[in-house]
Amino acid sequence: MNNHYGENFCLSVFGASHAEKIGVRIQGLPVGFRIDKEALRLFMKRRAPGQGPWSTPRKEADEVIFEKGVADDGTIVSGTLVAVIYNKNIRRSDYDKIRDIPRPGHADYTARVRFGSEFDMSGGGPFSGRMTAPICIAGGIALQILSKIGITVNASIASVGGERNPNEFDRIITAASEAKDSVGGVIECVAEGVPAGIGDPMFSGVENKIAQIVFGIPAVKGIEFGSGFEASSMRGSENNDAFYYDGDGTVRTRTNHAGGILGGLTDGMPVTFRAAVKPTPSIAAMQESINLRTGEPAVIEIEGRHDPCIVPRAVPVIEAACACALLDLIITDRRNAKRKEVEQ
Repeated sequence: MNNHYGENFCLSVFGASHAEKIGVRIQGLPVGFRIDKEALRLFMKRRAPGQGPWSTPRKEADEVIFEKGVADDGTIVSGTLVAVIYNKNIRRSDYDKIRDIPRPGHADYTARVRFGSEFDMSGGGPFSGRMTAPICIAGGIALQILSKIGITVNASIASVGGERNPNEFDRIITAASEAKDSVGGVIECVAEGVPAGIGDPMFSGVENKIAQIVFGIPAVKGIEFGSGFEASSMRGSENNDAFYYDGDGTVRTRTNHAGGILGGLTDGMPVTFRAAVKPTPSIAAMQESINLRTGEPAVIEIEGRHDPCIVPRAVPVIEAACACALLDLIITDRRNAKRKEVEQ
């Protein structure tokens, strides 16, 4: 399975939802950089399950253990870092009786076609939202590195179930849960302090790099930058961002419909995007399916522990994904610049 991302800041995610452990291998980190382990722990806690009324009751501490590349004080001592999280609260039995019945909205059927009937899909296997924890390890470290060069990344919930009023979020999630259903939403992310000129045109542009890793997050079904789809209903005079010089001579734009990206390159304005998160596919309501062993119709009622809304826990994952993409872009840009200097 291809669970790799990055050109110069590279990460490889491994494990599965109900495996002994999950983890990430990271290459390209600056040797000598000291990871703030407490800050990383707090960041991981934002994503961890079992913390709120709308989170799965599965309890996992998500304690990060560095197996390679990091000294006891958090200093990176090798170009390759390996970090793992041991799964503590595993319940494969929740999935035994539906092994041959694909859950609607899940990758059960497609994974069976691709990998065979013996492939372990307990809890979603490697397709589970549990696999976003290793992304958060890499992203949590990337956020610390970016902060040292003045770049911050922050995400927030833009809407839940189509509702943009935060005061209504709890009510919407409660209603879905009581109906044995689930609800999705939209997360907005803003990266500030990103210098102009980072990225490449066409296939290695900033949008491409961010979109690639964001779509690696289970449940993300769409992404838009700046004005996104709304730009299609605007005129050029409305969508174009007028340039000006600010007080210290820095080039800025009056608006930011471009989302901080022009031609695949950053323009110095905040990089902004929104990701659409689908409703959690595991719901308690009865659903139609099929039995892949008998070839007959089936009805499925999913048991186990699931979030009625995954959006709140996905917020730090979006931040982590954005940080990984930006750090990879910046390291790549710096290495290309040094290569040009040598060639000249």
